[in-house]
Amino acid sequence: MEFLIELLLEFLIQFFGEVLFELGLRSIAAPFRKDASPWLAAIGYAFFGLVVGGISLWLFPDHMVANIKLRLVNLGVTPIASGLCMSLLGSWRAKRGQDLIRIDRFSYGYLFALCLGLVRFYWAA
Repeated sequence: MEFLIELLLEFLIQFFGEVLFELGLRSIAAPFRKDASPWLAAIGYAFFGLVVGGISLWLFPDHMVANIKLRLVNLGVTPIASGLCMSLLGSWRAKRGQDLIRIDRFSYGYLFALCLGLVRFYWAA
């Protein structure tokens, strides 16, 4: 049971980090609505995932999952879950006629969460 709570906390950090990041992007992306290269966008999302991961270490310096083997499981599962949630959020926004940005897709949401998770995996106390 403790592992499920730890896994849930790690997921919530990544998911809400992405949602807050998306909200910030939406507010500054409107004047710059040119389609960038998907590879360039992927590098940008990876970079921002690393940055948000670093910020999360400042806010939550300890691992949420204590066991190293479970941390590896978390590193595999949580970015997939975050990517799926961002994809669902993108579908929800599309149904309402809202503009989508790249992080509203699974691949970019997964990449962002994976980079955030890697920072936490290696540098959390």
